[in-house]
Amino acid sequence: MKAIKLVQYGKAGDAFQINETLIPEIAEGEVLINVESFGLNFADVMARRGLYGEAPKLPFVPGYEVVGKIEKSKSLLFKPGERVVAFTRFGGYAEKVKTDARAVATIPEDMDNGVGVALATQYCTAWHAAYDLANVKAGEVVLIHAAAGGVGIALTQLAHLRGCKVIGTAGSDKKIRFLKESGVEFAVNYRKDDFEKTVPEILNGKKPDVIFDPVGGKNFKKSKRILDYGGRIVGYGASDQLNHRKGPVSSVKLLFGFGFLHPVGLIMNSKGVLGVNMLKIADHKPEILQHALHEVVRLTNEGKLKPVVGKEYRAAQIAEAHEFLESRQSIGKIVLHWP
Repeated sequence: MKAIKLVQYGKAGDAFQINETLIPEIAEGEVLINVESFGLNFADVMARRGLYGEAPKLPFVPGYEVVGKIEKSKSLLFKPGERVVAFTRFGGYAEKVKTDARAVATIPEDMDNGVGVALATQYCTAWHAAYDLANVKAGEVVLIHAAAGGVGIALTQLAHLRGCKVIGTAGSDKKIRFLKESGVEFAVNYRKDDFEKTVPEILNGKKPDVIFDPVGGKNFKKSKRILDYGGRIVGYGASDQLNHRKGPVSSVKLLFGFGFLHPVGLIMNSKGVLGVNMLKIADHKPEILQHALHEVVRLTNEGKLKPVVGKEYRAAQIAEAHEFLESRQSIGKIVLHWP
C-alpha cells in the first residue's frame, strides 16, 4: 500500500514522501480500513513544523481521520464491507489504516467523503468541548475564535442547536461574510478590530458566557479578561506557536502569553478553564470519543449538522494542501482523496 510519510520538519514541499509500505496488522478490537479519503487538521501543520509534542518520531505517517470501507475486523462492532468514518491515532495519510473499533462509526453510502471526514476530529472535538465540558445552554453568549475553521463551524452549529447566541472571530473579510451567511449573530475581523474591546461593545457591556479558543498565547489571556462570571473558557490548540520560531525561548514566550492562572481567582469569580486534547481522550476515555462520533454522525444524517468542505485535493497534492491550510485562507474542511 502507499502511505505519505513525514520525513523531515519544515516546508511542506520538502517534508513528505509517498512510499510503498507494509499493510498494518490488526489486533483484537481493531479494524483495518481501506481508505478512500482523509482530512487535514491544524495539528498536522504543527507536527510538520516540529511543534506538536504528541507526534511520533520521524519518519511517521500523520493523519487523524479517514473515510473508507472495513477490509478486516477483529471486533464484533463491524464487519468487512461497511462504509465508515474513523478517528485514527496518526496513520491516516495512507491507503489502509488500522484503528480501535470504538473510534469508528458507520456512515451512509451516499454521504459525501469530505462531510464524513470532517466528523471525526473536528466535530468530535467540538462536541466534547461544547457539550461535555462547557455544557452550553440556551440563551448563553458563546464567543468562538477561528470560527470559519472546521472546529469553529462545528462549534457554531452545536451552539445554535442548544439555543445559544454566537460571536465568531476570523481574519479576513471573506471569512466574515461566510460567518454572517452561516448564521453567526456577530462576526469580528480580529485583524481590524481588537475583540477584547469590540465584543463587550457588541454585547452592551455584557460579557461572553463561554469562549472557545484554539489560538492560545495572548489571545487566550485576552479571552479570559472578557469572560463573564460563571463563564467557561475552553482551549483546544495553540496555533499562536506558528508566529514564533521553534525553540525554548519561543516556548517560554507562548506560556507567558497565556497568562497566570490561580485557583483562588477562578473560585472567587466562579469561572472555569478547560482543555481539550482528543488524542488523550481517544487513549484514555475511548467511550467519550465513541459517543461523540456516533452523535455527530446521527445529527448529520438528520440534517441538523452540516459540515463545510472548503477544498479538495488528490493525495499526491499533500504539500499543496498543507500550504493552503497553513496560509489560514481555508474555510471548513480540507480533504484529500486516494485514486
